[in-house]
Amino acid sequence: MSSALGLPFLRRHADLSLLLLRVLTGSFLVYGTQDNVFSAERMEEFVAFLDHHGFIWPELMAPLSVYAQFVCGGLLVLGLLTRWAALVMVFNFIVAVVMVHWSQDFRGWWPAIVLVFICLDFACRGGGRYSLDSLVLEKRQHAVSLG
Repeated sequence: MSSALGLPFLRRHADLSLLLLRVLTGSFLVYGTQDNVFSAERMEEFVAFLDHHGFIWPELMAPLSVYAQFVCGGLLVLGLLTRWAALVMVFNFIVAVVMVHWSQDFRGWWPAIVLVFICLDFACRGGGRYSLDSLVLEKRQHAVSLG
């Protein structure tokens, strides 16, 4: 009875849960940046936003952040280079918390700080069974065992 309290049957769905969280998070990053990627006017607005918040070289930092989020979001959806993409996003959103959200209350911090910790989890756990990382690693391990 006591082992049932730990809900052990949910363990078998851990890889599916990871896939869904990866796809949701990656899609959020792609969706949130696609307007800046495809519109010079929206990118200029983001440059002005970064300038307002005291970023050095906002003309460089804006596209760097936008394209990092766009590309890493796509990588997270695919589960490709998951740990690397996640670490880039951890860094990106720590900078966002410190430079933009630091003076806000906890509700203001919440979206960026949640992304820090979700991506930190992806960096630690990788893409899971349902990822291109897993597919590539399985092929590489199979080739090494044959060789």
